[in-house]
Amino acid sequence: MCGRTACTLAPEEIRRACRYLDRQGRHRTPQWRDGDQNKYAPSYNKSPQSNSPVLVSQRHFQKDAASDEFVISAMRWGLIPSWFQENEPSKMQYSTSNCRSDGMMQKKSYKEPFFKGQRCVVLADGFYEWQRSKTEIQPYFIYFPQDVNKVKNDPEELVDSEVWNGWRLLTIAGLFDCWKSPVGGEPLYSYTIITVEASKAMKGIHDRMPAVLDGEDKIRRWLDFGEIKAQEAFKLIHPIEAICLHPVSSIVNNSRNNVPERIKPIEPDSAEKSNRSGNSKMMLNWLAKGSPKKAEPAPSPTVKTEMQSFKRSSASLMQSWLQKPGGSMAKRPRSNRDSEIP
Repeated sequence: MCGRTACTLAPEEIRRACRYLDRQGRHRTPQWRDGDQNKYAPSYNKSPQSNSPVLVSQRHFQKDAASDEFVISAMRWGLIPSWFQENEPSKMQYSTSNCRSDGMMQKKSYKEPFFKGQRCVVLADGFYEWQRSKTEIQPYFIYFPQDVNKVKNDPEELVDSEVWNGWRLLTIAGLFDCWKSPVGGEPLYSYTIITVEASKAMKGIHDRMPAVLDGEDKIRRWLDFGEIKAQEAFKLIHPIEAICLHPVSSIVNNSRNNVPERIKPIEPDSAEKSNRSGNSKMMLNWLAKGSPKKAEPAPSPTVKTEMQSFKRSSASLMQSWLQKPGGSMAKRPRSNRDSEIP
């Protein structure tokens, strides 16, 4: 299950952060689909029905494009099938924010996009999941391990180079569709996140996790529907162990709380302080001292209000955290009780 994510990079940062390999092994930097970067607003708290950046083959929008040429599009979280007959997406009677891999071939809403090659990669800093015990529900932030030797903290180095040396985005397999209202208007592109059984690293938190694509080759093969057909692409969907996680404050429970403290590792009780991970220590130290601000592209009127809530550059937040002493991978929690937040 995946019902909340964080995606805090500015549009230009996202473009450089998802540099990809084409079939010839050449690195390429994707562009935003026309106008879509104005539909995206960075957030520490993205929930279903919000717009998120996804990587997708350009051929879905331009028929003469190569299927291994990728673009970034802002799509609504929660798939609206092309055959949906109502005149408002809000009238959808069931949840499509997640798609179970074991039911993907049976449900029309997912089967049709999958076999049409409508595969996408959802981009995020990380996602949130909730662990239930007998006495409480504890939220966690889950993300890719970060290379502390590679990540740069100097804003000049981040801005001047096409090579991204910042936070490594989590890349999640998804499906998308295009819905057109019976009463007219702009087509709506929307997506669902594919989920799989939890890996060993996630078992103590929840019994399911997003289908994370770890590595440029897997991303290319998932998106390149012209070369990689459905049955072969399906083999890319499985649990992975290469994740980090740490507990965060319960303020994440309210989707309106869009603040950096959402991803801050909480102070464990005195009995557990000795087990605090290196990544968690770095984030706590950085948040206590603050972070240098870094200029971001001027927001469009569409996203200006949400952007104003960011008092720090999220890229600087992530890079500064990683530059603090001690860069070991976050540890998985000790509880083995699985749960699902409603």
